[in-house]
Amino acid sequence: MEILNYPPEKIYSPSKLSRPNYDHIILWMLYNNDICKWSNLSQEPIEIPIGTLSRHIGALTRKGFVDKISRGNYRITPEGKKRFHELSSAKKKVRKLNYPPKIILKSGRNYTHWILWMVYNNNYCKRTDFIEDPLSINQSSLSKNLSLFIEEGFLIKEEGKYLITQSGKSAYSEMLQHYDLDRQTILEEEGKKIKEITQKTINFFNKLRIEDNEIQFRFLTNILKLDYEKVKPLLKDEEVFYKILLFISINHPEQYPNFISPEDFSNKYKIKKITLDYYIDEISEGKIYPFKFFKLTGPSDGVYYFQSEGKLERMLQVITENYINKFTYLNKLFSKPVDYLTKYDSNSIINQILDEICSFLFNKDFKESLRELLPGYIKYLAYKFEFKRELKDTYDKLEGLIWQDLAEIFDSPISEDLKSQYEEQVKEIDREIELNPMNIDLYKSKIKILIYFNQYNEVLRALDNMLKAFPEEEIDVMMKKASILKRKRDLRAGLDIIEDLLKKYPKNKELLSYKAYWFQYLDKKDESLEIIQKLIESEPDIGIYNDNYGEILMHFEEYEEAVKRFLKALVMGSDEWYIYQTYIKMGICYKALGNHDLAVNNLKKGKDIINKSSIDPDTKQKWLIIADLFLAEMK
Repeated sequence: MEILNYPPEKIYSPSKLSRPNYDHIILWMLYNNDICKWSNLSQEPIEIPIGTLSRHIGALTRKGFVDKISRGNYRITPEGKKRFHELSSAKKKVRKLNYPPKIILKSGRNYTHWILWMVYNNNYCKRTDFIEDPLSINQSSLSKNLSLFIEEGFLIKEEGKYLITQSGKSAYSEMLQHYDLDRQTILEEEGKKIKEITQKTINFFNKLRIEDNEIQFRFLTNILKLDYEKVKPLLKDEEVFYKILLFISINHPEQYPNFISPEDFSNKYKIKKITLDYYIDEISEGKIYPFKFFKLTGPSDGVYYFQSEGKLERMLQVITENYINKFTYLNKLFSKPVDYLTKYDSNSIINQILDEICSFLFNKDFKESLRELLPGYIKYLAYKFEFKRELKDTYDKLEGLIWQDLAEIFDSPISEDLKSQYEEQVKEIDREIELNPMNIDLYKSKIKILIYFNQYNEVLRALDNMLKAFPEEEIDVMMKKASILKRKRDLRAGLDIIEDLLKKYPKNKELLSYKAYWFQYLDKKDESLEIIQKLIESEPDIGIYNDNYGEILMHFEEYEEAVKRFLKALVMGSDEWYIYQTYIKMGICYKALGNHDLAVNNLKKGKDIINKSSIDPDTKQKWLIIADLFLAEMK
């Protein structure tokens, strides 16, 4: 009878918090036995799953660590013995981990930032590294964030170890901008992990004599975000890629009036102009990477570039959103169906934005170039907003709070790169749906894109297909359909959908709430309030119905009665999820009634609750901006 040596149980059956190291198990068996059969590894006590065993045996054989001497029989090689000793030695070492600095740990339980910092600043992390002190992330939050990072491509998981990807490094770089770290600190933090890139960058600067700190910092930011691997198949020389990014880094609006033309740059830094022009266009238009560089033209025809998601663009976005909000929030808040934002208003918005950004953000010499940029930039923001938000938000009470009609208001044509992206994305999603017709997220992604480009008939067709594939999602799909009909100004058809659903699901309280709001959109006050009143009578302990009642009264400008309903909602559920909205809406009512003290108190109370809550960032931003707008008006 064959007598085999087996490893200690702690090797092939570690704790529940860590996965077995299958390479180590296989090499242990082969090192401590002359020959091992496939069955020795797949059966008790080792019991490596068949698929896992096949992958690991195959990989170890390709690396020269294992020899297959006959069918189902394996032997360790001399190289395999060395590898076994390395793995065994690593098991005995106590890992010393780098943990985030206090400024990050004390900024609140921002687990996404903690996890990014850990995987960036350590060779790898295990699940237990996040659960133990000083992080002590709870299991549920940890699982959610790790899964999200893997899905987004920021992390990969190998043998129970979490490793950061190049995209994850870019996300880490952006994360650092949230903290009060000086520029040198950021450079040092990023330099800890990416020694190879840093050394290449230093050599590149020395070779080309790039000594300007601002240019160096912009270049380093760009090189960390723009992965050379994406262009490597076409652009074999990495130094040429560095020179292309250097051109963008030099010609930045903050360098104005300094500028170097493509001709002068190609001569000075020995790069073909045709190569420079081609890749500058591809990169700046967002055709290679998932972000773009906006272009401004100076008086001397010099072209300057600033990156989306960079400091300059983020400040421009905040200012632009602020002015758009001032013209649209009240209308959307009260669900007015009138198209009131005229061409004159859009010009007024652009003029106000220009006055502010040319006073401190951009040199005034860029004013006319910015005037040409802004309509397209606003459409770009609308695209970003529409594509990122969950489709379920398209039929909530504050539908399309800012952006849903902007594509029609600003008569700037859709840029070719956005149009091509949209068409290609739809084709790609259709191909994926053919391969995986039961993936509901594919339908949702397609619908998001179609909505932005106002392809409402295509959206309705996509929703019909979605309903056929997922009949159990009938209420959700049909309410999305009602939302699209509302966008097409066919409110009656949307109401018909809700009434048909109520015939099938007469006890669905959420549908009754939607019907009440639909009557509000149709300016049918009595019918709207009658439904909410019935909901209150049927469930007198549910405070949100009083909140709904107050909001409908706000729409009809009955502010005193609205306040009474909001106060009832607060008394009935002071810790409910929606209470921050109740305070803010009550503050708006008090402002309309001329009681500014109570208005300020309630608006600030709503803001305090939001800042302490864990609601999603988009919703948080919407309501904070609403509160700030009314507080600013009263100042």
